[in-house]
Amino acid sequence: MKKSSGKEPSVVGLFSGCGGLDLGFKRAGFDILWANDFNADSVKTYKRNIGDHIVLGDITKIPSEEIPSNFDVLLGGFPCQGFSVANTKRSMKDERNYLYLEMLRILRDKKPKFFVAENVKGLLSLEKGNVIQMILKDFENIGYKVDYRLLMASDYGIPQHRERVFIIGNKIGKENPFPKYSHGLKNDLFNPILKPYLSTKKALEHLANVRTRDKPFKLGNKTIYNHVARTNVSDKFWGRKHKVNQFDICDYLKKWRKDSGWSTKKIDEYFGYAHTAGHWFRKDNNSGCIPNPEDWMVLKKLLKFDDKYDKQVTELEEKTIVFEQSLRINNWEEPSDTITATGPEIHPNRKRRMSVRECAILQTFPDDFVFEGAIGSMYKQIGNAVPVDLAHKIGSGIKQYL
Repeated sequence: MKKSSGKEPSVVGLFSGCGGLDLGFKRAGFDILWANDFNADSVKTYKRNIGDHIVLGDITKIPSEEIPSNFDVLLGGFPCQGFSVANTKRSMKDERNYLYLEMLRILRDKKPKFFVAENVKGLLSLEKGNVIQMILKDFENIGYKVDYRLLMASDYGIPQHRERVFIIGNKIGKENPFPKYSHGLKNDLFNPILKPYLSTKKALEHLANVRTRDKPFKLGNKTIYNHVARTNVSDKFWGRKHKVNQFDICDYLKKWRKDSGWSTKKIDEYFGYAHTAGHWFRKDNNSGCIPNPEDWMVLKKLLKFDDKYDKQVTELEEKTIVFEQSLRINNWEEPSDTITATGPEIHPNRKRRMSVRECAILQTFPDDFVFEGAIGSMYKQIGNAVPVDLAHKIGSGIKQYL
């Protein structure tokens, strides 16, 4: 167990993974006393890059007495598989959803001044928004002033469109400090002082013509690590069985929305989304979209529309993705899509997946941060992490009160 130097505000990290959130706070001037994760590869990565104060183990089996006291901030990206919108069977019956109670236990026993929790957007819509309210209430009941925000990473200088929920609480009577936007659309008339979004190209162009390889190598004055990639560019996915015209669906939904009296904003709030429902009513090839089958059936109950498009929207079949269909990072000039734990996207200019290093760059890990484990494990560690630069900004906001 590491002892605090007493000169810097201190942190304890739960569910630390490979350390994106912890590293951001370290860069903001915090001393990390103790951390924990149950994944062996993540712990190896953390130890190699951040420090050996991380403990491998199940947090439910680690008593509070084995965790340092008198630290300032508790960090915890509690596991999100049960909350994720990618999990179509998500429910509070999923035992993974109760791991936040371990964070609650440490807060109750150690009483740090602040805590920061991070989770996926799906947390907001679970059980029609009741789960997030339950979690907030639990934190409030042990003496914390609590707020949450859905933050888009690209708004803070991260070259990636990544929405995550951040919950911040404090027990020193301060307003919880969330970072201010620093980036936005180019030529945004409403926010002329914002810098333009950082693009995939700007982040990755130095590797654009560099072949992947298993070992570290020199590129100019830099050593490049983990520039390895999966080369399979076909895969299976569940897609709609029938052809669906988004414009037709949009007109259909807009009619029923008007007749029902529900506004787009009210629908968004009902689902617990941030602007997602707006895309269902937008006739636009770039940003318009059709609800997934689960959302479609919930929307049907709200708007009371008929069965006209139920079959086209909800019947799925397994399909093969080919390279040309799976360019999810589809614009070299914009921030990338979300880097996920389940598998990297196709490179926009190469017939391969994004490399481990490219994914790490889009998550703003430093160039000398080296990942451990097999390639699938490295991809998973990066996809589960908090972007380092965003964590740095959150940490800097909290540090001003300590």
